[in-house]
Formats: sequence, structure tokens, C-alpha cells
Amino acid sequence: MAVATTRTTRKDPGRPAAAGVPGRGAPPGRTRTGRGASPGRGRLIGTAPYLLLLPALAATVVLLGWPLVKNGMLSFQNLNMRQLIQHLTEWNGVDNYREALTSEDFWRVTARSVVFTSVNVVLIMLLGTLVGLLLARLGTKMRLLLSTGLVLAWAMPPIAATTVYQWLFAARFGVVNWVLDKLGWHSMADYNWTGSQLSTFFVITLLIVWQSIPFVAINLYAATTTIPKELYEAASLDGAGAWRSFTSVTLPFLRPFLLATVFLEVIWVFKAFPQVFAINEGGPDRLTETLPVYAFIEGVGNQHYGMGAAISLLTIVILLALTSYYLRIVLKQEKDEGDER
Repeated sequence: MAVATTRTTRKDPGRPAAAGVPGRGAPPGRTRTGRGASPGRGRLIGTAPYLLLLPALAATVVLLGWPLVKNGMLSFQNLNMRQLIQHLTEWNGVDNYREALTSEDFWRVTARSVVFTSVNVVLIMLLGTLVGLLLARLGTKMRLLLSTGLVLAWAMPPIAATTVYQWLFAARFGVVNWVLDKLGWHSMADYNWTGSQLSTFFVITLLIVWQSIPFVAINLYAATTTIPKELYEAASLDGAGAWRSFTSVTLPFLRPFLLATVFLEVIWVFKAFPQVFAINEGGPDRLTETLPVYAFIEGVGNQHYGMGAAISLLTIVILLALTSYYLRIVLKQEKDEGDER
């Protein structure tokens, strides 16, 4: 009787399956020559971030880019009420820019805007830093209470906040004058806070600083939570006091945040329009006009819209020059610190 024998092949578990043959080394439907991702899919994954940015870029172009282009075209035109009514387009080249740049009023307002921005930013950063450090030292309940007040002040619309300050500093029925009168300063009972350049700027500065402190304070407090506690313990063991701990531990960690915040505050204060205009419309005698208010009054107020457009674009150029100069200083400091390390 013949016995049929069958040959069985033993697979070596350590040997990979042949290329193109499904096995332990290659799951069904895939080969060892590829990972299952087609070249088209790889290109799609590579371009996905750019595709996700398209809606934001489109919105920026529509909402910011196109108005900026239209404003630029308007700045090269002689446009007033007659041209608007008759639908006329009168191009006058760079006459608007020439008139603005050769005007003493323009450069006077520019210098005033730079000083106004500098004073506000210094006060905002100083007071905001102090409030932020206070938040870091308070207990949970007091921190929550103070943070709530800061958020409410920050969330108030500029026009609403300006209306409140107009009421507070009103000459006849203002709370500030009433309090000062009760405290013994009887000459302040009917004081007109918007009657002079200095007092008007005082009210505007107080308003802008009050609205800006919450942003600096809350973000600075958030930055302090990232500082390791071990560094403070090591500084304490070395005999460092409160000021030494602040300069050697806290300040180095907060420096990048402070530099970025100064940059944002310069932009925000320099282009502040509603607070300055709503308090006294740039008065008295146009002595409190900043560049945004000056552009509005020259354009809309005097119905010379081409001139207003030219001044607004010059304002953007000046702001870009200021911020570029600041960024240049910051980058140089960072490079010097990197070289020292």
C-alpha cells in the first residue's frame, strides 16, 4: 500500500514575505514598496495648511486690502462735494501728499501724536505690570474679583466708556468736580476739563490707560504662572530679596511678553480715534488732534476727501516706521543677548 506523502513547507517567521506577496511583512492590499499613501495624497497633505489659510486671506483681502486700495486711489484725486454730486473723477497726482507734507499743521500733529502715544504706552505698561504682579500674589477669591473688574473694563465699548468719562468730568454736574469741591478744592466746582489742551489730554489719557491696563495685567499674570517655582526658591536660598528675585527671575521670563505687548500698545494707542474725537472733537482750537482725528477732520469735516485719504495713508506709513524702528531695537537686543550666552 502506497502511502501518499505531502510536502509541507515551513515558513521562517524571521524572513519577510516576498515583495508583492501578502504575508506577515506586508498587509493585504499593500506592498513593501510603499506605505499605502499615493503621491497625490501626499501633495494634498502638504498643501492642507495653505488651503486652511485661504478663507482668512480672502477675508483680509476683501475687508482690509480692497478698502486700502480704494483709499490709495482716492488720495490721488481732488474730491469734494461738487465731484461727489456730479460723479466726477479729477486726478491731481501727488498734490494732496505735497500739500500735507509741506504743511506745518501736519508735522505739528505728528509730533503731538508721537508724544501722546509715548506717554500713554509708558503709563499703560507700568500700571499694567504692577496690576499683573498684584494678581499673581493675591488669593483665589480676590484674584477672581479683580480679574472680573478688569475684564468688565476691558469689554466696555470705547464710545460707552467715553460717555461715562464725559459724565464724570462734566463741568457742572460731574462727579469728579463734586468730589474735589467736597474735599476742599472749591475752585474745581465748575472746572471745565475740556477747556484747555493739557486738561483735555489728561482726561483722554486717563480713559485710554484705564481701558488698556486689563489687557496688560491679565496677560502678564498668565505669563507669571509659567515661571518655575524652583527658581524663586533658589534665589531665596542665595539671599535674594523681593527686588532681586524680580530682576533676576521674574523680569527675564516676562521680557518677551513685555516687548510684544509694547508693540501692540503702540499700534493701539497711535490709531486711537473714538476716545480722542468723542471727548472734545480734537478741541479746544484743534489742540488735541492726533493724526487719525486730523485725517477725519480734514477729509470729512472740511469735505476734502482726497486730502483726508492722503493723511490717513501717511499715518499708516509713520506707524509702520515707528514699529519697524522698535522691532529693529528689539531684534538687536535679542541678538546681543544671544551672543553673550
